[in-house]
Amino acid sequence: MGKLDGKVALITGGSSGIGLTSAKMFVAEGAKVVITGRNQDTLNSAAEELGAGNVIAVQADSADPDSMDRAVSEAIAAFGRLDIVYANAGIAAPTPLGGTSVSAFQEVLNINVTGVFITVQSALPHLKEGASVILTGSTRSTDGYPARSAYAASKGAISSMARVFVSELSPKGIRVNTVVPGATRTPIWKQSTPEAIAKLEAGHARSIPMERMGDPEEVAKVALFLASDDSSYVQGAEIVVDGGAAASPLGAPIYRQG
Repeated sequence: MGKLDGKVALITGGSSGIGLTSAKMFVAEGAKVVITGRNQDTLNSAAEELGAGNVIAVQADSADPDSMDRAVSEAIAAFGRLDIVYANAGIAAPTPLGGTSVSAFQEVLNINVTGVFITVQSALPHLKEGASVILTGSTRSTDGYPARSAYAASKGAISSMARVFVSELSPKGIRVNTVVPGATRTPIWKQSTPEAIAKLEAGHARSIPMERMGDPEEVAKVALFLASDDSSYVQGAEIVVDGGAAASPLGAPIYRQG
């Protein structure tokens, strides 16, 4: 018996990275899954990987209300209910101070903040007692990484918005929690060669107490926990999945003596 038997999940940004890995895990645990993304080819590949009958893939922009309303409607038409909303879609474009256009800055906020709000709002009419809403934060919200002002601000906003969602949705019996990944091996880094990937991973490993980047599966397992009834009394939590980098920065290899 799977942890998500009989449940239906909507995962935005579900065609690659942590979103796709979570979709695979949700399906393996018995869920029907609706994934969204902006690239139809990537969505088609993801849907094929996840298997017919278990998933529908909907091209949708999380920051567009009509688009998300359509995605939710397709979910209900296909599977008849909605139990889990994993508002995972986001972008991580650089926005260096002194060299960023207003439109570039606003695009990050629009997708990463407004898109999350719209996703949850579109799904809300179909969520019943026992439903789970999962948001995606980031350790970038607090680590001061250069050239990431918009991204850091957007992920800080997720933490703030989640607290409001908790106050509004607790009376309805709906849980809201946030997964906060640190450096994770996903395509978001846009490294094109094995050498570049190895260099990236080695650089990050120096600042992580566990001395490595995370795997998407390690984040997806936390999302699975929050999606399932195993977390029935977990409300308003932020679960950091970063190998200890945020909790103990001075425990990283770069600071070790000898």
